[in-house]
Amino acid sequence: MMNLKPSTALRNDYQQIATLAKASGEPIIITNKGEADLVVMSVEAYEEREKMLAHRASILEAEFSRLAGAPALSVAEVRARLAEKYAHG
Repeated sequence: MMNLKPSTALRNDYQQIATLAKASGEPIIITNKGEADLVVMSVEAYEEREKMLAHRASILEAEFSRLAGAPALSVAEVRARLAEKYAHG
């Protein structure tokens, strides 16, 4: 569900908007003269979004590397390497 608030709410109802952003974990779109203008979100939601985007970017980079022919390991090869590494300290 998208939360829309007029820009006057930032001045008049800041605490209500902050509480809504923290409780919902969702962005709140601030409108100005009826048009979408800004997005406000809690710091926690912003940080989670940034982590998710960074994770997606790393997966995409790995997939591009794989498609370009970069060497890849099977699950069995990874397990064998990990077992060897942890067996030798």
